[in-house]
Amino acid sequence: MRQLLEFVPIALFFIVYQMNGDTVTLGSWSHTVDGIFSATAVLMAATALQVLLTWALTRQLERRALWLLLAVCLFGGATLVFRNEAFIQWKPTIFNWVLALVFGASQFVGDRNLMERTLGSQLQLPRPVWTRLNLLWVANFLIVGGLNLVVAYGFSEETWVSYKLYSAIGFTLVLTVITALIVSPHLKDQEATDN
Repeated sequence: MRQLLEFVPIALFFIVYQMNGDTVTLGSWSHTVDGIFSATAVLMAATALQVLLTWALTRQLERRALWLLLAVCLFGGATLVFRNEAFIQWKPTIFNWVLALVFGASQFVGDRNLMERTLGSQLQLPRPVWTRLNLLWVANFLIVGGLNLVVAYGFSEETWVSYKLYSAIGFTLVLTVITALIVSPHLKDQEATDN
Protein backbone atom coordinates (compact mmCIF):
# COMPACT_ATOMS: atom_id res chain seq x y z
CA MET A 1 0.00 0.00 0.00
CA ARG A 2 2.84 2.38 0.85
CA GLN A 3 4.38 1.78 -2.61
CA LEU A 4 1.12 2.91 -4.23
CA LEU A 5 1.00 5.99 -2.02
CA GLU A 6 4.46 6.96 -3.32
CA PHE A 7 3.08 7.19 -6.88
CA VAL A 8 0.37 9.73 -5.97
CA PRO A 9 2.64 12.83 -6.17
CA ILE A 10 4.07 11.64 -9.50
CA ALA A 11 0.57 10.95 -10.85
CA LEU A 12 -0.59 14.41 -9.74
CA PHE A 13 2.50 15.96 -11.37
CA PHE A 14 1.54 14.19 -14.63
CA ILE A 15 -2.15 15.18 -14.41
CA VAL A 16 -1.43 18.85 -13.69
CA TYR A 17 1.15 18.98 -16.49
CA GLN A 18 -1.47 17.63 -18.92
CA MET A 19 -3.78 20.51 -17.91
CA ASN A 20 -1.32 23.09 -19.32
CA GLY A 21 -3.15 26.29 -20.22
CA ASP A 22 -6.37 25.27 -18.42
CA THR A 23 -7.82 27.53 -15.74
CA VAL A 24 -8.60 25.93 -12.38
CA THR A 25 -11.12 27.74 -10.18
CA LEU A 26 -11.84 26.97 -6.53
CA GLY A 27 -14.32 29.44 -5.10
CA SER A 28 -12.85 32.90 -5.57
CA TRP A 29 -9.36 31.52 -6.31
CA SER A 30 -8.39 30.98 -9.93
CA HIS A 31 -5.13 29.78 -11.49
CA THR A 32 -4.05 29.11 -15.06
CA VAL A 33 -1.97 25.95 -15.18
CA ASP A 34 1.55 26.80 -16.33
CA GLY A 35 2.83 23.41 -17.47
CA ILE A 36 5.96 22.17 -15.74
CA PHE A 37 5.95 24.95 -13.15
CA SER A 38 2.42 24.32 -11.88
CA ALA A 39 3.09 20.57 -11.99
CA THR A 40 6.27 21.08 -9.95
CA ALA A 41 4.42 23.10 -7.29
CA VAL A 42 1.81 20.33 -7.05
CA LEU A 43 4.56 17.69 -6.83
CA MET A 44 6.14 19.58 -3.93
CA ALA A 45 2.85 20.00 -2.07
CA ALA A 46 1.74 16.40 -2.69
CA THR A 47 5.08 14.98 -1.53
CA ALA A 48 4.96 17.05 1.66
CA LEU A 49 1.34 15.99 2.26
CA GLN A 50 2.26 12.35 1.63
CA VAL A 51 5.02 12.49 4.26
CA LEU A 52 2.71 14.22 6.75
CA LEU A 53 -0.07 11.68 6.17
CA THR A 54 2.34 8.76 6.55
CA TRP A 55 3.58 10.20 9.83
CA ALA A 56 0.02 10.92 11.07
CA LEU A 57 -1.11 7.36 10.29
CA THR A 58 1.96 5.40 11.39
CA ARG A 59 3.91 7.79 13.66
CA GLN A 60 6.96 6.66 11.69
CA LEU A 61 8.95 8.21 8.86
CA GLU A 62 11.39 6.40 6.65
CA ARG A 63 14.64 8.19 5.93
CA ARG A 64 14.11 7.59 2.24
CA ALA A 65 10.80 9.50 2.38
CA LEU A 66 12.46 12.42 4.15
CA TRP A 67 15.34 12.49 1.66
CA LEU A 68 12.84 12.37 -1.20
CA LEU A 69 10.91 15.28 0.31
CA LEU A 70 14.14 17.25 0.70
CA ALA A 71 15.14 16.52 -2.92
CA VAL A 72 11.70 17.42 -4.29
CA CYS A 73 11.62 20.69 -2.32
CA LEU A 74 15.22 21.60 -3.20
CA PHE A 75 15.02 20.86 -6.92
CA GLY A 76 11.36 21.88 -7.22
CA GLY A 77 12.07 25.13 -5.40
CA ALA A 78 15.00 25.88 -7.71
CA THR A 79 12.77 25.10 -10.71
CA LEU A 80 10.17 27.60 -9.54
CA VAL A 81 12.58 30.32 -8.38
CA PHE A 82 14.72 30.24 -11.52
CA ARG A 83 11.85 29.26 -13.88
CA ASN A 84 14.08 26.52 -15.28
CA GLU A 85 12.75 22.97 -15.69
CA ALA A 86 16.27 21.50 -15.78
CA PHE A 87 16.34 21.43 -11.96
CA ILE A 88 13.26 19.20 -11.63
CA GLN A 89 14.45 17.07 -14.55
CA TRP A 90 17.75 16.38 -12.79
CA LYS A 91 16.07 15.49 -9.47
CA PRO A 92 15.29 11.83 -10.33
CA THR A 93 18.83 11.26 -11.59
CA ILE A 94 20.58 12.78 -8.60
CA PHE A 95 18.20 11.12 -6.13
CA ASN A 96 18.63 7.68 -7.73
CA TRP A 97 22.41 8.02 -8.07
CA VAL A 98 22.73 9.04 -4.42
CA LEU A 99 20.69 5.96 -3.48
CA ALA A 100 22.97 3.82 -5.68
CA LEU A 101 25.99 5.28 -3.89
CA VAL A 102 24.49 4.66 -0.44
CA PHE A 103 23.41 1.09 -1.26
CA GLY A 104 26.75 0.38 -2.94
CA ALA A 105 28.81 1.79 -0.08
CA SER A 106 26.80 -0.28 2.40
CA GLN A 107 28.50 -3.36 0.93
CA PHE A 108 31.72 -2.17 2.55
CA VAL A 109 30.47 -0.61 5.80
CA GLY A 110 29.51 -2.78 8.75
CA ASP A 111 28.50 -6.43 8.87
CA ARG A 112 25.36 -6.10 6.74
CA ASN A 113 24.52 -4.21 3.57
CA LEU A 114 21.57 -1.84 3.41
CA MET A 115 19.13 -4.44 2.06
CA GLU A 116 19.91 -6.77 4.95
CA ARG A 117 19.65 -3.94 7.47
CA THR A 118 16.29 -2.95 6.04
CA LEU A 119 14.72 -6.39 5.58
CA GLY A 120 16.87 -8.65 7.75
CA SER A 121 14.37 -8.71 10.60
CA GLN A 122 11.69 -9.99 8.20
CA LEU A 123 13.74 -12.40 6.08
CA GLN A 124 16.51 -14.88 6.80
CA LEU A 125 18.67 -15.11 3.68
CA PRO A 126 22.22 -16.31 3.04
CA ARG A 127 24.85 -13.57 2.77
CA PRO A 128 25.36 -14.04 -1.02
CA VAL A 129 21.63 -13.49 -1.58
CA TRP A 130 21.69 -10.23 0.42
CA THR A 131 24.68 -9.14 -1.67
CA ARG A 132 22.88 -10.02 -4.92
CA LEU A 133 19.74 -8.13 -3.83
CA ASN A 134 21.72 -5.09 -2.75
CA LEU A 135 23.64 -4.99 -6.05
CA LEU A 136 20.38 -5.44 -7.98
CA TRP A 137 19.02 -2.31 -6.32
CA VAL A 138 22.27 -0.43 -6.98
CA ALA A 139 22.03 -1.36 -10.67
CA ASN A 140 18.36 -0.30 -10.75
CA PHE A 141 19.14 3.12 -9.26
CA LEU A 142 22.04 3.67 -11.69
CA ILE A 143 19.97 2.65 -14.74
CA VAL A 144 16.89 4.66 -13.72
CA GLY A 145 19.04 7.75 -13.10
CA GLY A 146 20.86 7.41 -16.42
CA LEU A 147 17.71 6.78 -18.46
CA ASN A 148 16.09 9.84 -16.89
CA LEU A 149 18.85 12.02 -18.38
CA VAL A 150 18.59 10.31 -21.77
CA VAL A 151 14.87 11.06 -21.92
CA ALA A 152 15.17 14.57 -20.41
CA TYR A 153 17.79 15.68 -22.94
CA GLY A 154 16.93 13.48 -25.92
CA PHE A 155 13.18 14.01 -26.06
CA SER A 156 10.56 16.71 -25.51
CA GLU A 157 9.51 17.92 -22.09
CA GLU A 158 6.09 16.31 -22.61
CA THR A 159 7.72 12.95 -23.33
CA TRP A 160 9.89 13.29 -20.21
CA VAL A 161 6.82 13.98 -18.02
CA SER A 162 5.06 10.88 -19.39
CA TYR A 163 8.24 8.83 -19.02
CA LYS A 164 8.57 9.96 -15.40
CA LEU A 165 5.14 8.53 -14.55
CA TYR A 166 5.26 5.31 -16.55
CA SER A 167 8.90 4.47 -15.80
CA ALA A 168 8.34 4.91 -12.06
CA ILE A 169 5.58 2.31 -12.19
CA GLY A 170 7.38 0.05 -14.66
CA PHE A 171 10.77 -0.03 -12.96
CA THR A 172 9.17 -0.59 -9.56
CA LEU A 173 7.18 -3.55 -10.87
CA VAL A 174 10.19 -5.09 -12.63
CA LEU A 175 12.39 -4.61 -9.57
CA THR A 176 9.73 -6.15 -7.32
CA VAL A 177 9.38 -9.21 -9.57
CA ILE A 178 13.15 -9.76 -9.84
CA THR A 179 13.52 -9.35 -6.07
CA ALA A 180 10.73 -11.88 -5.49
CA LEU A 181 12.38 -14.33 -7.90
CA ILE A 182 15.68 -14.05 -6.03
CA VAL A 183 14.10 -14.36 -2.58
CA SER A 184 11.37 -16.97 -3.19
CA PRO A 185 13.58 -20.11 -3.34
CA HIS A 186 15.00 -19.19 0.06
CA LEU A 187 11.54 -18.66 1.53
CA LYS A 188 10.65 -22.22 0.58
CA ASP A 189 13.87 -23.43 2.21
CA GLN A 190 13.05 -21.41 5.31
CA GLU A 191 9.48 -22.81 5.49
CA ALA A 192 10.82 -26.37 5.18
CA THR A 193 13.29 -25.71 8.01
CA ASP A 194 10.59 -24.17 10.22
CA ASN A 195 8.31 -27.19 9.77
